[in-house]
Amino acid sequence: MGLTELKARMRHAETLLVVDGLTVNRVVGTFAPGTEMPPVLATAWMIGFVEWTCMRLLEPYLEPQHRSLGTQVQLSHCAATPVGMKVTAEVTLEAVENRRLRFRVVCRDEVEVICEGSHERFVVDIDRFLRGVERKQEMIAGGSPDRAGE
Repeated sequence: MGLTELKARMRHAETLLVVDGLTVNRVVGTFAPGTEMPPVLATAWMIGFVEWTCMRLLEPYLEPQHRSLGTQVQLSHCAATPVGMKVTAEVTLEAVENRRLRFRVVCRDEVEVICEGSHERFVVDIDRFLRGVERKQEMIAGGSPDRAGE
C-alpha cells in the first residue's frame, strides 16, 4: 500500500480505558505538584489518543521511511470521563492533499460525546526530518547568534 491509496471518508476507531495515569491530576501535577484536580481524562491525553488513532489509520499506507506528524489540532473537550470508563475515538479522513491529511474527529465515552473537531497531519521523510532537528540542536550547542529568542 502507499499514500496514493488513501481516500477521503476512510475511517478508523480505537478504544482506551481511562486509568489514573491519564487524568487531569497527573498532567497538572507535572507542572504544579500538589494542585488538586478531578480524576477525569485530561485533555492532553485525549489529544494524544486522537493523534494515535489517526496514526493507526495511516500505518498501512506509509512507506518505511515515512512518519505522520500532527500539525494542527482543533478539538472541543465538552464532557468529563471518569477513571474506569472507556473512550472511543473515531476518525474520518476528510481530505488528502499530497502529504497533508485532514481528519474529522469524534470521541465518545460510555455515556456521551466528549470531543469533536478536526486534526491535521503531515507525512514526512523521517531521515530528512531528523536532520533538521539535529541542525537545530547544533545551533543551540554551538551558541549560534541565530538562535530564536535572542
